[in-house]
Amino acid sequence: MQVRVTAKWQEAEDIVALELSALDGAPLPVFEAGAHIDVHLCTSSGEALVRSYSLAGNPSDVTRYELGVLREPASRGGSAAMHEQVNEGDVLDIDFPANHFPLAPMGQRHALFAGGIGITPMMAMATTLQARGDVFSLHYAVRSRARAAYLGRLQSAFAGALHLHVDEEAGGHFDAQAAMASLAPDTHVYVCGPQVFMDAVLGAARAAGVPESHLHWEFFSNDAPVHQAGDGGFDVIIHSSGQSIRVAADQTIVQACAAAGIDILVSCEQGVCGTCITSIIEGTPDHRDVYLTPQEQADGALILPCCSRAKSAQIVLDL
Repeated sequence: MQVRVTAKWQEAEDIVALELSALDGAPLPVFEAGAHIDVHLCTSSGEALVRSYSLAGNPSDVTRYELGVLREPASRGGSAAMHEQVNEGDVLDIDFPANHFPLAPMGQRHALFAGGIGITPMMAMATTLQARGDVFSLHYAVRSRARAAYLGRLQSAFAGALHLHVDEEAGGHFDAQAAMASLAPDTHVYVCGPQVFMDAVLGAARAAGVPESHLHWEFFSNDAPVHQAGDGGFDVIIHSSGQSIRVAADQTIVQACAAAGIDILVSCEQGVCGTCITSIIEGTPDHRDVYLTPQEQADGALILPCCSRAKSAQIVLDL
């Protein structure tokens, strides 16, 4: 679908916010807290990109979508395009909202943990939880107040639930273990932000005994170190046709399939968003994503072919 950029502003240092509306002013498709949209972009060199952005607005207001976008120094083109090339009045192609990061059912306790730009999905979550009357807290960790997107709105709307942690201020550094110690045992924990922040929160939650069923996360990037020295080739078998495709040591499954004329829908290409998730019929995966839960990775029934590989000589995918 197409939308128009009806507003764009500098929300914080290195972060721009964009408001998107339907071309005819009609309501946009409904979304739930935690949802994202895929935005189709074009870099300055003409390369087509698809990038996922969390919806930061109020889910009850479908007259507009709101995005917050961090300018990444190591951007592969997406954040640079959103900052430098997309302007108010432009028309963008987007996909319908999808949600891989939903809230637990009404009536639960919730603790939201946002690191930096990870605040974007938490904005919609906090708004929904407040409207539902659920008990929740919101921890927001930033390097400086200048880099704290939506701070004024958060302080105004969620003053009783907000815990701001500012690295540059005395005593402001975020302590994940201390935060977990204050939670009730049945609390659902949600986390989004840089990987080091998310690892700290999830590690502290597990150490505190929070069950996996109560842990919810969404990565913006995959910064986990990958040791590729021992990578070798393997064969992907397409279950629907029996076609065998060789994946070289320096190829991803998605790249090898595309070269063979089989397109797999992708977005982040880092094992973050889950767009390309595929069922495994046979074979042993070598998981390199940050999307699947530890249990899902151990089960070996799913794979993200944009980044993960096979440990077995061949792997049969439900394609």
